[in-house]
Amino acid sequence: MKKTTINISYDEEKLSALKMYLGQKGSGLDDELVKMLDTLYGKTVPASVREFISMKSESYTVTSKMNKSEKTT
Repeated sequence: MKKTTINISYDEEKLSALKMYLGQKGSGLDDELVKMLDTLYGKTVPASVREFISMKSESYTVTSKMNKSEKTT
């Protein structure tokens, strides 16, 4: 699935402290934000839409792999 970037503004000192304590727990800010976004997505987006997007993503992945293998042969 194609990824996109999200930019947000947040207090610099709070962000620095958050990164420090997440690092002590062996986690990272990006990992935690992705988990939270996935939770929000699961709670907000209807199941039928999530299923459609999943099927669409699987189809895209298969097509991409087929195209790459055709280029190498």
